[in-house]
Amino acid sequence: MPYTPDLFHELNTLIRFDLATSQQGIKVHKTADPEVIAAVERLHAKGLLTQVDGGYLTGLGRDAAEHAQAALTILTSTSITSAVPQRDFA
Repeated sequence: MPYTPDLFHELNTLIRFDLATSQQGIKVHKTADPEVIAAVERLHAKGLLTQVDGGYLTGLGRDAAEHAQAALTILTSTSITSAVPQRDFA
C-alpha cells in the first residue's frame, strides 16, 4: 500500500518532534495549513498525540516518531553500503 497524502502529512508531523526530550511538544495553530491540522487531529484520534491540537507524544506516538525519523534518516542518507546483499523480489 503506497503512502496516501493523509499518511504523508502524518509522517511529516511525527518527524517534527524532538526525540531528545519528552518535555517538548508541538502546538498547531488554527492558522496552520488545513492538511496539517487534519493530520494532527488524526494522530490524536489514533492515540499518538495527547492533544487534538498537538501536545506531546504518547508512548505509541514516540515509537511511531522514532520509526518515522529513522526511515527518513535512512532514505536521505547519501552513503549506501555495498556490503548489504541485494535480493530479487519477484
